[in-house]
Amino acid sequence: MPSGATWVDVGCGTGELTGAILRMATPNRVISLDPSQGYLDYARSSITDPRADFRRGTDQDVRLLGLAADAVVSGLVLNFVPDAVGALRAAAEVTATRGLIGAYVWDYGDQMALLRHFWDAAVEEDPAARIKDEGVRFPLCAAGALQSAFETAGLSSVVEKAIDVTDRFANFEEYWTPFLSGEASAPGYLATLSPERRAKVKELVQARIPIAADGSITLTCRAWAVRGRVAPRENTQHA
Repeated sequence: MPSGATWVDVGCGTGELTGAILRMATPNRVISLDPSQGYLDYARSSITDPRADFRRGTDQDVRLLGLAADAVVSGLVLNFVPDAVGALRAAAEVTATRGLIGAYVWDYGDQMALLRHFWDAAVEEDPAARIKDEGVRFPLCAAGALQSAFETAGLSSVVEKAIDVTDRFANFEEYWTPFLSGEASAPGYLATLSPERRAKVKELVQARIPIAADGSITLTCRAWAVRGRVAPRENTQHA
């Protein structure tokens, strides 16, 4: 994408992707939408670049922006949207011909090792936990699924790429402590269990997870990134 472009970040959250665009893409402006006022307040406080314009809105509100964007992107969001294909179509409507549409999601079903060990252990302890597993809840988050959504939405030149990141923990307790927060799907599920069942899940996770001789844990987590282009619109005018 050339410098000076207009970008839209759908579901910007705390502004991580917006910040990356500002640092790396030299845009003219970035309009960042999110339905959460709390996230927007945080993003505005942490990103003061005048090119960033944070607004409250959903994936469908891109249609109300009144512009022709050069790129519309979304990070770790589309699996939470009720209609991912509809969100992509809305993005395409406000993007110039041959403009960029891009998104990425975690591979919860297979390669998100940070959570995979937890859910496999939780389901072993209680098969009913399977319905809480993001790998089950979010079929979009698997190889080929996001690419298929882009193609169904009518985007052209669609390309999918795996992005692997590595998390390292000094010991098992450093890995386990975030699961005690009660926030998000896995910690929320764990919080519903009795102390005895929580201890059993912890024991099962600890037995599964690869722990090095020095006690450290290194896990690889995969995301799927997909980009496509807005195809030329058909001329609907008739003589």
